[in-house]
Amino acid sequence: MSDNAELLIEGPEDGVIILTLNRPKKMNALATSLLEALASAVEACDLNDEVRAIVITGGAKVFAAGADVNEILPKGSPEGLSDLRPAIWNRIRTARKPIIAAVEGFCLGAGNELLMCADICVAGEGARFGQPETNLGIIPGAGGAALLPRIVGQQRAMRMVLLGEFITATEALNYGLISEIVADGDATEKAKSIGLRIAKRAPIAIMQGKAVVKASHDLPLQAHLNIERQAFSLLFSTEDKKEGVEAFIQKRKPNWQGK
Repeated sequence: MSDNAELLIEGPEDGVIILTLNRPKKMNALATSLLEALASAVEACDLNDEVRAIVITGGAKVFAAGADVNEILPKGSPEGLSDLRPAIWNRIRTARKPIIAAVEGFCLGAGNELLMCADICVAGEGARFGQPETNLGIIPGAGGAALLPRIVGQQRAMRMVLLGEFITATEALNYGLISEIVADGDATEKAKSIGLRIAKRAPIAIMQGKAVVKASHDLPLQAHLNIERQAFSLLFSTEDKKEGVEAFIQKRKPNWQGK
């Protein structure tokens, strides 16, 4: 993978790749070109056996302050309905490999929707989260009104969407929107350390674990239990399962092959 001017790519190193949003003058606003570059990079990671975990960050000052308003301004309903962005978002949302978001500063609008595409999120203590689209006379269009209530609950999502309120990192942690708070400036390194821990684990089991947990948004309980059991049983035929059990019995570290 090569760097796009709007997306910097570091690695993979020890199984972890870091994708950095790079529009500092626009507060990393997620223009379609940047969103496309990110989706393409995530897809490439899914096909690269050297990548075990993906870190998405906006750098030390801001994660992403929303979509690019200059793109929204000239669009009418026909353009909104025919927009390619929903398909681009879905390419990120359906990644097989774990995504860890590292948030510093503002994580707003499309930035918060990108956060919700991740599986784990680490945030600096000064980070702020929100869905302020109603301030522009519109509503969230990439998960801020659909996924957010599934994660934080309807009442909290209503306040964020209808009032455009920002919440603090502590509130985001209490809501279940993020998993951990670190000192400002440390989010990317912490996210990388989590990625390194994931990279040392059985790759197929990690991907199946992610897929089954994420299905909780879509399936009724019994169907979800059935899917879980099927994935559990299928892993019994992998070489990694045999290696993991033998390593446990022999009291040694497993040598995962991803097979």
